[in-house]
Amino acid sequence: MDIPATVTSKGQITLPKSVRDALELNEGDRVLFRILEGRAVLAKVEDFLDLAGSVKVSPEKKGKSWPAIKASTWRHRAAVRK
Repeated sequence: MDIPATVTSKGQITLPKSVRDALELNEGDRVLFRILEGRAVLAKVEDFLDLAGSVKVSPEKKGKSWPAIKASTWRHRAAVRK
């Protein structure tokens, strides 16, 4: 089903009611746009884990634990401030 919408001068769109209803979206719900082969796919974010893979991670941080990433970030920030 194709449902048109218009992009405003501020880069915003209003999700048509039929889309909101189909995805069961309500005010305050979070959505995720994923770009696949030149198309944007919109999905409702049910919980934090739905966001997995949506954030680019630099190669040096891939596979590291969250505490190790935080420590590395703090060291980098401290070095930049000097």
